[in-house]
Amino acid sequence: MSLSLLVLFDFIGTVAFAISGAITGIQKKMDIFGVNILAIVTACGGGALRDIIMGSFPPQMFINPFYVLVAAIVANIVFGIMYFHKGIPQKFAGLYDRGLFVFDTLGLAAFMVDGVMLGANFGYEDDLFLLVFLGFITGVGGGVLRDVLSIQMPAIFVKHVYALPVIIGGILMVIMHEIMGTWNAAMISAFMLVLVMRWLARHFLWNLPKVNL
Repeated sequence: MSLSLLVLFDFIGTVAFAISGAITGIQKKMDIFGVNILAIVTACGGGALRDIIMGSFPPQMFINPFYVLVAAIVANIVFGIMYFHKGIPQKFAGLYDRGLFVFDTLGLAAFMVDGVMLGANFGYEDDLFLLVFLGFITGVGGGVLRDVLSIQMPAIFVKHVYALPVIIGGILMVIMHEIMGTWNAAMISAFMLVLVMRWLARHFLWNLPKVNL
């Protein structure tokens, strides 16, 4: 059951982050090649960083490029829709922003689960800090690379407690596994917690403290 759930979370995260990357590339007026690269980096970059930390060379995206292909297909579908509709009409600007938030949040939650589970599958079930960190870097890594490549401040540092829900979700996931001895409930609960926290942060405009100069 855990394996099938993990495949589902992998697919959700890849599609969601590919859409997020493609939309960002289109917003930054990139051509179709740039949109594809940004979508693939957003969808697969966090997993590549995770693999490097785990000492898994080359990263899985190069050994089994299935999810790279999925990201590219999604990117071209998004590009085609936007190209033939000449971008986003002004009256749908708010819907566009909400859609980007939804896909970004789904990707964060799904890849957080994926990162924790990969560490557990590598035999590090008892190293709770490592599991949480792997969930964190898998969840936010692709988004950071997307923002850097599109020349904007990474959302992880400024936007709606972007990273905090991932960290808390990872902590919940490993604690639930320690208590219950099963990953299934822990995966679903942690995934839902990230979604809820991100929605609450957006709705109530929660942000971490910052110095306003």
